[in-house]
Amino acid sequence: MPETILYVCTTCRAAADPAEAPRAGARLLDALRAERDRRASGLRIEGAECLSVCKRPCTVAVASPGRWTYVYGDLDPEAAAATILDGLDGYAQTPDGLVPWRARPEAFRKGVVARIPPFPAPDAG
Repeated sequence: MPETILYVCTTCRAAADPAEAPRAGARLLDALRAERDRRASGLRIEGAECLSVCKRPCTVAVASPGRWTYVYGDLDPEAAAATILDGLDGYAQTPDGLVPWRARPEAFRKGVVARIPPFPAPDAG
């Protein structure tokens, strides 16, 4: 199976975030890495400077070669880590990244911002 990568917008700011405190996106990144480590998962989690979905913080994107890419928003930085990783388990088990609607966590069903087709393989010719 190809590697699955989770990108987490680290610049997402929740409405209640104080200016001097870590932003909600950075807190979500930390929570996701801690949950991944707790599960002993090999999932690659990368911080992203901005995913340009500022009206729907916190935002993540999941991508994998040859599979659909998804962008999800409106995620709770303190409570969503386990839900996100559970949803990514289903994604990682598919050949194309298309998880049946009912098999997706509610946060993914309600928070989907975009579904992007797989990037085509380069022409050999």
